Amino acid sequence: MVKKESALVIVESPTKARTIGRILGSGYIVEASMGHLRDLPKAELGVDTEKNYEPTYVIPTKSRKIVTKLKKLYGETKELILATDEDREGEAIGWHITEALDADSSQVKRIVFHEITDEAIKEAIEHPRKIDINLVHAQQARRVLDRLVGYKLSPLLWKKIFRGLSAGRVQSVAVRLIVERERERQKFVPEEYWKILVDYKAKAGKFNAELTEVDGKEIAIKNAPEAEKLEAELKLAQAVIDHIEDSERLKHPNAPFITSTLQQQAGIQLGFTVKKTMLIAQQLYEGVDLDSQGGHVGLITYMRTDSTYINSKVINDIRSWIEHKFGKEYVPVSPRMYKTKDKMAQEAHEAIRPAVPSRTPEDVAEFLSPDQLKLYRLIWERTMASQMAEAIIDQRDVRVKADNKILVAQGVAIKFAGFMAVMAKNHFAEQVLPALKVGEVLNLLKISSEQKFTEPPARYTEPALIKTLEKLGIGRPSTYMPTITTITARGYVGRERRQLYPLEVGFLVNDFLMEHFPEIVDFEFTANMENDLDKIAEGEEKWQEVVGEFYQPFAMKLSKKEKTLVKKDLDEETNEKCELCGAPMIIKMGRFGRFMACSKFPECKHTKSLVEKKVIMPCPKCKTGQVVVKRTKRGKIFYGCDTYPKCDFASWDEPVKDPCPTCGKLMTISKKKKVPICTECGFEDKEIK
Repeated sequence: MVKKESALVIVESPTKARTIGRILGSGYIVEASMGHLRDLPKAELGVDTEKNYEPTYVIPTKSRKIVTKLKKLYGETKELILATDEDREGEAIGWHITEALDADSSQVKRIVFHEITDEAIKEAIEHPRKIDINLVHAQQARRVLDRLVGYKLSPLLWKKIFRGLSAGRVQSVAVRLIVERERERQKFVPEEYWKILVDYKAKAGKFNAELTEVDGKEIAIKNAPEAEKLEAELKLAQAVIDHIEDSERLKHPNAPFITSTLQQQAGIQLGFTVKKTMLIAQQLYEGVDLDSQGGHVGLITYMRTDSTYINSKVINDIRSWIEHKFGKEYVPVSPRMYKTKDKMAQEAHEAIRPAVPSRTPEDVAEFLSPDQLKLYRLIWERTMASQMAEAIIDQRDVRVKADNKILVAQGVAIKFAGFMAVMAKNHFAEQVLPALKVGEVLNLLKISSEQKFTEPPARYTEPALIKTLEKLGIGRPSTYMPTITTITARGYVGRERRQLYPLEVGFLVNDFLMEHFPEIVDFEFTANMENDLDKIAEGEEKWQEVVGEFYQPFAMKLSKKEKTLVKKDLDEETNEKCELCGAPMIIKMGRFGRFMACSKFPECKHTKSLVEKKVIMPCPKCKTGQVVVKRTKRGKIFYGCDTYPKCDFASWDEPVKDPCPTCGKLMTISKKKKVPICTECGFEDKEIK
């Protein structure tokens, strides 16, 4: 029997419950809701568009036992304390808990904290507040808007294109970005250009210079004959040091992490997907067991934030640690303050930082998984560096004159490491030039020409896509991960070597929306909607009015399109016969792209995936077929023999044409190590990258 004097504290996850339970001790019962206890129904719209967009919430089957348990505990305890996450979704989860338990909202206490530490939790318990209904309404408006778009627009896509398609508000904008980038790449025509590099020998040593000017004009070498002509002239010309300029430049540390920058840098530096980054960050925030060092404790502050603010007490602790570790010269005269881009970010919300800055990665390494340690180190280093002195870089620019030609060389070296001293891996590459003097005559050692071609715009990686969405003002910290997860899960976007590219269905849905519902994928329109949601959170707008301003013209256009649009015929005839019944095969469009199907469907249900591109190698199993790139029904790439089902060779890793030099068996490119590895003996060909 629970003692009536106990308080019931509800959080989202068991790990968070365990950490907070240890901190609060006896007198508190800490339980997990396992996320939202209520949601809109799956099988129907759940929004009454005739009655002020009133949502209908239900308790999902998976949550019913939890609700029953929490109701019982609530009846046996003296008070209810909601300790859900401090963002809008956390506020909404807390409100749904109150409603699901039939609790008196005026008696429910709401506590918020940015880190799960003893001090932060006890401080929060002493200063509870009520649920902020404006934050709840902002989250509710987002949910209702997304439901209206998804449930109203998706059936139209089914009728006019094919079943299984769906459209989302923010997701559609992300797909548009990826589609437009791909079309830029498809239209791109590479242009040839050449670079000429010269190795010179001075009295003090060798260095390399690049040709940049001829007759006072910037050089643009377009073909091999031009490059050969310039090479011949350089071989005959006397080269002299014409000008040397020495300068110092300061390299400043970056601001501490916010959600988007953490996701970007974890992708760039660690190769993590957004989903993986946020999963691990959640683990570090909710707590890990440090054994004798303090038990189960949270290692970082809350990982969904737009604020670069760090409270003054923590900054003082960081500055003290830096001075003790590196010396006084590494501490700026005054603490660094960083401007927060998002006008809605509040000072009460901090940047993503270590909960205890003096707790180094080495201190916790034995208690963390390799990936947890990598992310913790990334956050810890960024935080400590943000309060350190600038690095001082010595730069030397050298100009070489060879008759009517100018070549340049640049040297850079670290004079004072500053904030870079805290980085385990310093990505700054020094290039040291020998001691040179103006007027010194140089000896030419070697001339090399490099043929280059202009590159098309790079495909978006997850970090690059997030950066663009953030720049456009689309989405918020909590939306980046589900946005990317959704568009890949739906088969609209594929991922190859960390790059995102549109699949056929992505092109199809994007083009449909761009033609018939351009406002859904309009960058400015979507960004303004985010601003309206912010205003709801601040109590400046009524959520029903914001939803209505969007939905009423949307509904009118939807009704018109349903009457005027005709179904698009996407089927294509082929000369191929069905392997099961002999009927003609046709190319159809499905949820995950084009595929072959028997024309006698549903009598015959034989289907066959389409080959997208060839891998230039014979099948290692049957020796007669070709290994080609294929896709599963969910759009995942694999490699298989084009004679399937006669030959069932298949591999998730890309096969290599040359056999293993040790045993002669098949080698494939390891996704983790990026080098060919033998599937039989494990030999790694580290010479090939």
